[in-house]
Amino acid sequence: MTPSSDFQAKLARYAELLVRVGVNLPAGGKLLVNAPLDAAPLVRQVVRAAYQAGALDVRVNYHDEHLGLALLEDGSDDAVGFLPDWAAQEAQHMLADGYARLAIRGDDPALLKHADPERVARRSKLTAQAMREVSAAVSSFAVNWTVAAMSTPAWARVVYPDLPEAEAVARLWDDIFKVTRADLPDPVAAWGQHTADLARRAEYLNGKQYAAVHLRSGLGTDLTVGLATGHIWQGGAERAKNGVVGVPNLPTDEVFTMPHRDRVDGWAVASKPLSVRGQVVEGIRVRFENGKAVEVTAQQGEDTLRKLIATDEGAAHLGEIALVAASAPVAQTGTLFFNTLFDENAASHIALGRCYSTNVQGGDDAERLKAAGGNDSLIHVDWMIGTPDTDVDGVTASGEREALMRGGEWVI
Repeated sequence: MTPSSDFQAKLARYAELLVRVGVNLPAGGKLLVNAPLDAAPLVRQVVRAAYQAGALDVRVNYHDEHLGLALLEDGSDDAVGFLPDWAAQEAQHMLADGYARLAIRGDDPALLKHADPERVARRSKLTAQAMREVSAAVSSFAVNWTVAAMSTPAWARVVYPDLPEAEAVARLWDDIFKVTRADLPDPVAAWGQHTADLARRAEYLNGKQYAAVHLRSGLGTDLTVGLATGHIWQGGAERAKNGVVGVPNLPTDEVFTMPHRDRVDGWAVASKPLSVRGQVVEGIRVRFENGKAVEVTAQQGEDTLRKLIATDEGAAHLGEIALVAASAPVAQTGTLFFNTLFDENAASHIALGRCYSTNVQGGDDAERLKAAGGNDSLIHVDWMIGTPDTDVDGVTASGEREALMRGGEWVI
């Protein structure tokens, strides 16, 4: 089926949005695009938009997730545990050379459903160790970067299992265009207003410097998240160390900061399934005590969740707390996307594992980051706990409480 001219126009606007708002590529800039094979039509538009913006060089790395499945199902134990020393060197060199990064996601959420969880965990940890320097540089905004999504048959079938494949793919594209505002006449201008709104809330919270935030929901979440000393709330647009201001996630509706790794207490109950390591984990309930996950259960995929938390010492602690209005565009679709980029922007959430060094004053210094309460880990996995009845309070150092959200909506 040949795509309609209307779809092609939206795809072109979406590509322009990724280049001009997402990575905000300046004239003379360089860009690395990581994308699945199915993303070729979108990637071609992105490359055109990048060169029209004055790019000096654009590089594309395509990947096929089924090659990883083949390794896990048919590879020897030695093969699963092998990764050449040079595997991360290209990415390290491109970061050092100032290449902005655009990652396009469209993975099959259930691809590894029947894979051995032990092998999945082993391979995931090995890859995370090899890419640790790259991940740390990206999370600290050494360069401008963004993560976005595209509709693929494998993903669309999971999101809309009752629709024929072609209709499911088209429906998912409509969702993507809607929540990223690419269906508007001027998406770039719309994002300017949206990021200004997020910045205003972040500025308000930074001025308050609460000691903690307390979240409660009808599902059973009753969680006090102590905040890192000198924490910084962020949201929407971010300035990278190279001076470029971009939007790391498209879509994004979160305002987020750094928890203190040892000051999180209470129950966190997931409001949506978590798609992680090619598997779906549902019905998550975790109790934190002195910052650490001490009780962990899930109705489905509990073994995957436990292996995730056992990745390293920091994986059982939090690296992020994010507040999202229940009326955010992703939530308004009423769709469960089985994709963290989307689902995390439909609900307030927390993240197990590594913190963002930009979320605390002086975070580039490892000792200051640790002293402030920052958490280190090979993983950073967001999962959703917000609901339309979630209440959030800011708690001052003296114990006074101030309303931040009521019924899932901002009141500031």
